[in-house]
Amino acid sequence: MPTPIVTDEMIETFRRDGVVFIPGLFADHVETLRAGVERNIAEPGPYASNNEKAGQTGRFFDDYCNWQRIPEFRQVIETSPAADVAAALMQSATVQMFHDHVLVKEPGTSMATPWHQDGPYYFVEGRQTISFWSPLDPVREATLRCVAGSHRWEKEVLPTRWVSEEGFFPDEGQYMPVPDPEADGMVIVEYEMEPGDAVAFDFRTLHGARGNTSSSRRRAFSLRLVGDDARYVERPGRTSPPFPGHAMVSGQRLREDWFPVLKTG
Repeated sequence: MPTPIVTDEMIETFRRDGVVFIPGLFADHVETLRAGVERNIAEPGPYASNNEKAGQTGRFFDDYCNWQRIPEFRQVIETSPAADVAAALMQSATVQMFHDHVLVKEPGTSMATPWHQDGPYYFVEGRQTISFWSPLDPVREATLRCVAGSHRWEKEVLPTRWVSEEGFFPDEGQYMPVPDPEADGMVIVEYEMEPGDAVAFDFRTLHGARGNTSSSRRRAFSLRLVGDDARYVERPGRTSPPFPGHAMVSGQRLREDWFPVLKTG
């Protein structure tokens, strides 16, 4: 399958709304990603979680930062058109790897993915950031949901722990509480998706997903990338992912031996 065509309209939608739909981005890589997800579940990394919460049913497995040890993920990152599409949407000459993330909701999983922005959890800031969320199964109700325009909010949303719902950092007024987009009448963008389709969204875009009440699995692969203006930033506490021992300082580009450049102009 050729590289998906990124139109001017898609670039403008991403700039305006912080989210855009990319049909078939990983269509040629679905089976490879499925194999990688199964390997990830069988051999979880140090950050893996089943998100066990009292009163919830099913299993919600997630894990991240495994691309260097799971060959299927590395292959897709290096051979898929994701970096080219990211460069076009971000309007960036360079595209740099940040991390991968697997999210699997087994049939009957009641736990929702809480509303959150990715950016406040991370130690990177910039206007040129992008996440790709791609289901490896057809999704209807358990699809990704994004709040259009939330990447332009003046304050970031307080990052919280998904199970305990506690704040990830001390809140000293720099964050806003997690909103209720439906109750607040916000514009929520969501798509019925086929395996290999992708949603591209800014790190600052508020997003979440319902539980999986269907009788089939909902496997998703996410890829987080950054562009020209992304820089390391200090947070009020331990970030997620933490990347211990990175030795970077505020204002520095992410070190390329840990976060390799996937595309350069």
